[in-house]
Amino acid sequence: MSCSAPSENSNERTLFAIIGYEPCTGLPGAIASLLLGARYRDGYKYVGSVGTGFKHDVARSLKKQIDKLKTKLPPVRVPGKNLVLTAPALVAEIEYRAWTNDGKLRHPSFKGLRDPDDASEIYRLPD
Repeated sequence: MSCSAPSENSNERTLFAIIGYEPCTGLPGAIASLLLGARYRDGYKYVGSVGTGFKHDVARSLKKQIDKLKTKLPPVRVPGKNLVLTAPALVAEIEYRAWTNDGKLRHPSFKGLRDPDDASEIYRLPD
């Protein structure tokens, strides 16, 4: 049995809801970053964005899927301008290093979409 502290290079992987995206200004029809939400109480809470882990073709495909879920009533408040907010219907697998002091993901990387049936496994924040 080891009593050593976890490695500083260790990353965690878990599931988060995609609650929108920031459009890409340099590549029309793509996204710059995905906006992520974790379950919190009876809804969701914004936990940061991820802009790495997907190539341009994946970014375009994600945008098409997410655009079908646009909503005028966002599920959570997200800081920023020119954001596209959506219903939390898509589930993303995200690898990240840690949590920041203000409750955001540190160094997140997109690893792929998961089946919507996996929504019950979306990360839940403590109350």
